[in-house]
Amino acid sequence: MKVVHVITGLKMGGAEVMLLRLLKQLRSHDYDPYVVGLTEPGPVSDEIVGLGVPLEALSAKRGAPGPATVYSVARILRRVRPDVVQTWMYHSDLIGGLAARAAGNPPVAWGLHHSNLSPAFNKRSTLVTARTCARLSRVLPAAIVCCAESTRRLHAEFGYDEDKLLVIPNGFDLDTFRPDPVARADVRRELGLPNETRLIGLIARFHPQKDHETFIRAAGIVRAQRDDTHFVLCGDFLDWNNAELVGWIERAGVRDRCHLLGRRSDVGRIQASFDVAALSSQGGEAMPLTIGEAMACGVPCAVTDVGDAARLVGDTGRVAPPRDPQALAAACLELLSLPADASARLGAAARRRIAERYSLPVVADRYWELHEHLALGIIPCAA
Repeated sequence: MKVVHVITGLKMGGAEVMLLRLLKQLRSHDYDPYVVGLTEPGPVSDEIVGLGVPLEALSAKRGAPGPATVYSVARILRRVRPDVVQTWMYHSDLIGGLAARAAGNPPVAWGLHHSNLSPAFNKRSTLVTARTCARLSRVLPAAIVCCAESTRRLHAEFGYDEDKLLVIPNGFDLDTFRPDPVARADVRRELGLPNETRLIGLIARFHPQKDHETFIRAAGIVRAQRDDTHFVLCGDFLDWNNAELVGWIERAGVRDRCHLLGRRSDVGRIQASFDVAALSSQGGEAMPLTIGEAMACGVPCAVTDVGDAARLVGDTGRVAPPRDPQALAAACLELLSLPADASARLGAAARRRIAERYSLPVVADRYWELHEHLALGIIPCAA
């Protein structure tokens, strides 16, 4: 089965990571993928090429791919002649859908990964593209894949064809993300900390939707009650050159307790070293990858109630309202106060929840089944 994946960019974001994981998982299937990136190559590009998957990056202007990009994608589709086209995110949904119409009309499955369409958190071009896709959702795609139930609900309300909206959640690799007792000591040694130090970690790029300010304010509250706790922040622009972030840290009085690691390639190892993994987002999250990864590592999580975060952790973590440092701190403190055996049981339950509901093989099989049905002309029912 030949499937062309059209994705807006190839940076290290949630949709890009999920595409990469899907390509890795489906290598054992009779699956012949081809990837088209609308914008410039990014960190994910080399990994995709390393899998032996053909990739073309069109280097279109970010945020405003136009008719020339539609033509370029259509030309690739006519050459590759896919059985199915899978697109990822709004701009690639629109461009890929139009290009498929111009290239023999192979069936198209759109991909949605947002759970917030507020003008406060989205560029105007993103909102315009989403509105255009909503109007065209009745004619361009055969199916629309949502990575979370909150995503499905949001887009149904936004005007997308509800009969085509399917939920296939993000999937997690339980071999890459797993409990690792050695990582606990190694990461603390790397940070110059005693082995008994408690670590609360947040892995997320620096962006208003991620609301690092709330996390830092919560850290100040936790620090006042738990002198044994340090805070690890990992992701793009999370370093001591970020003046805004450093200002929050200093005002919260936790400069000597914060470790800013920037982007890391060993995220699984970092996750496995945490006592608590946190999510402080105020919006935009659908199915937060870093929380599922932490759960797979057997780490209890304290999350804000955004997207499907509460659904993801279930009864294995704690949930706080967004933009409420006191509530997030209370959730973290409650998890830190658990006896060691109770915390271990909670972490094991978190990993078991991922294995039973969100494991990568199960999710990849659902994509395979969808693409197989579309290639055979079977239109799936919304779910």
